[in-house]
Amino acid sequence: METLKISTCFPPLFHFNFNTPKFSRIIIGEKKKDNFSFPQNHQQPNKSRFNNLFTTNISISTNDEQKITTKNNENQEEEKFDWYAQWYPIMLLSELNKRRPQGIKVMGIDLVVWWDRNLEEWKVMDDACPHRLAPLSQGRIDQWGRLQCVYHGWCFNGSGDCKFIPQAPRDGPPVHTSKRACVAVYPSFVQNDVLWFWPNNDPSYKNIHLSKMPPYIPLLDLNNANSSYGKTTLVREIPYGYELLIENLMDPSHVNYAHHGIMKIPPSPKR
Repeated sequence: METLKISTCFPPLFHFNFNTPKFSRIIIGEKKKDNFSFPQNHQQPNKSRFNNLFTTNISISTNDEQKITTKNNENQEEEKFDWYAQWYPIMLLSELNKRRPQGIKVMGIDLVVWWDRNLEEWKVMDDACPHRLAPLSQGRIDQWGRLQCVYHGWCFNGSGDCKFIPQAPRDGPPVHTSKRACVAVYPSFVQNDVLWFWPNNDPSYKNIHLSKMPPYIPLLDLNNANSSYGKTTLVREIPYGYELLIENLMDPSHVNYAHHGIMKIPPSPKR
């Protein structure tokens, strides 16, 4: 009698990589799917060890293989999430100051937010002057309502166009009109007293709010006649990654102990 030996099949090992930001804002929470892969030094199970166990032959025609491949590709395209084709909240309007620009980083993009009094709109632009890449958020709003760089005084309007270069001779060529002197502008929109932005400055997305609006909560809109709620806004900087924040908020069992004496909590049942 022949003895059939079956070798143990080692389970795959998964390596998880979590990118943890230095700070998390309570009003922003996005988590990417975890990426995993087989380590380079892991030996895959040898399929030949199972040849003696399974003798049934399965044949698949070329047409069937093409159908399966096409279906898998379609599913992958449907499941793909474009992180740069979404609205993201930047700041509450109560945080913003119309008299000076403010800087913030969202989705890894350094942004400057400022009030264009000529258009009466909040503007979101790259936080870098095209001249020497000085942060525009450290600049000022000049007497004509333009965003002025703090380094050499270059001035920009709400469309990102350079309108004035102090060092350029008045009788010389209009160098400020060069496209290389422009600042990238991102689509922005105010919803529920929150300033949102679209992290793609391609001109085709200039009016993206007409086809895709940021999330809207009618009950929080004090201008809505059907709203009977008041609201209080709060922003807090927390020095840890967003995944820990979400885990903490989804864990109510710690409240009675970690927040003892701070929050009004019903007493724990006696056992």
